Amino acid sequence: MRNIVSILFSIFLSTFLVQSQDDLLLKDFEPVSIYNVVKTKIEKAKYPVVDFHAHPYAKTDAELDEWVQNMQKFGVEKSIILTYATGKSFDSIYKIYSKYGDQFELWCGFDYSGHNEKGWSKKAVKELERCFRAGAKGVGELGDKGKGLFYSWPSPGYGMHIDDKRMQPLLERCGELGMPISVHVADPYWMYLPIDKHNDGLMNAAKWRIDTSQKDLLSHEELIGTLENAVKNNPKTTFIACHLANSSHNLDILGKLLDAYGNLYADIAARYAEFAPVPRRTKAFFEKYQDRLVYGTDMGSDPSVYETTFRILESADEHFYVHEHFSYHWPLNGLDLNDETLQKIYNGNAKKISK
Repeated sequence: MRNIVSILFSIFLSTFLVQSQDDLLLKDFEPVSIYNVVKTKIEKAKYPVVDFHAHPYAKTDAELDEWVQNMQKFGVEKSIILTYATGKSFDSIYKIYSKYGDQFELWCGFDYSGHNEKGWSKKAVKELERCFRAGAKGVGELGDKGKGLFYSWPSPGYGMHIDDKRMQPLLERCGELGMPISVHVADPYWMYLPIDKHNDGLMNAAKWRIDTSQKDLLSHEELIGTLENAVKNNPKTTFIACHLANSSHNLDILGKLLDAYGNLYADIAARYAEFAPVPRRTKAFFEKYQDRLVYGTDMGSDPSVYETTFRILESADEHFYVHEHFSYHWPLNGLDLNDETLQKIYNGNAKKISK
């Protein structure tokens, strides 16, 4: 009798476990590493830091005070605030953040209002010049995921890409004013792939999926081409390709651009989850192009943002997860960058771009 009960219990337990596995949704999958490996906690960056990719997250003096305290604690000397904004919107953001002196640097956007109307370029250049006089030190983040430029207040510029002839007067004027341009083209390549069992970035890709069936939507390759055209046609203007030009899956794409154009840099913001799974490949790339990369976050102002990004860049930690910031299922690894590379990415290259 006991044997029969034991057998029945084993069958029940086995069935229960299989059902539990079958019922687990991928979106609820949050693995925990059990490896006995080093877990480094970095409380301050090894060198002073300039964050080249932040946004106006804080809306009150209290929130800003807390952010500044976090920056100072972790060794972040300056955050560049990519406002997207023009007009009164830029002015209001500038008024709040300028109280903190060199702790923040404000960049404006382009005003795309009426971009299909005759004479728009001249009108947009005038607003750019006004923002420059009001305190803007650069322009960004410009964004194009295929339908045209759209990261801007008060209106998008759909149907117009960064290499459009209407954009040329603005890009050229930025060079004359010494205003670098931060540009986001495309998205990580997983977002262009079918959302199926073969997509290893599935959970995050589904959230940010690019609908490639849309009419007049530029492909990833075509968007990279618009960036290259703009950089090539404006050699006196400095460009920063956000998020490693969204080419973490194939860093050779960005490498070829950096080899060809001395006026192009790239920030590493918000792509830590994409490059940390391949630490040896990424480390080699970062050290090869150490003169052209800049640190960035684009992940908010919480202390964990700095702890996580510094850990990935500085430590040799292996196989760890940070679910609070990243939606992928795969583990992260530290790059263990050498001192020369770290110093240049953290602040050395910033001195060449933002004066």
